[in-house]
Amino acid sequence: RLRDEARARGIEGIMLKRGDSPYLSGRPKGPWFKWKRDALTVDAVLMYAQRGHGKRSSFYSDYTFGVWKGEGQGGQELVPVGKAYSGFTDEELKRLDKWVRDHTTNRFGPVREVEIGLVVEVAFDSAQRSTRHKSGVALRFPRINRLRWDKPPAEADRLETLLAMIPPE
Repeated sequence: RLRDEARARGIEGIMLKRGDSPYLSGRPKGPWFKWKRDALTVDAVLMYAQRGHGKRSSFYSDYTFGVWKGEGQGGQELVPVGKAYSGFTDEELKRLDKWVRDHTTNRFGPVREVEIGLVVEVAFDSAQRSTRHKSGVALRFPRINRLRWDKPPAEADRLETLLAMIPPE
């Protein structure tokens, strides 16, 4: 029950500690367990990709994604809400990299803009107001949760969905 109420109480989760475990500095492992609240998810559209670092330096593995803003014919636009670098397998990374290379529409230095065509389910801890993104919203700790090859971009989530997830101040 306490964990289920964590988001409403504005906390990340609960710590479970064995009764015979002493309080220690640092991050003790074993007798202490951090049980975080469940992630939120949103279906977003891949907008930009950039090569990764280290072992991923030859792959487009850093993804900027957005949600729909506006209404009506020609009145909708994709607005960025975050960037994710993780959450996919090596096989999924290879498929994503090929998709980015095959669907690039523009280049801005190391960044590739891609066709509106791929939906990704993004898991994240929370949404918050941001002046950094055109959408006015940023996601905390985003990661790719699932590739939605089955979902058309028009069915991705809207900005209003994320705005409703921002806790009142």
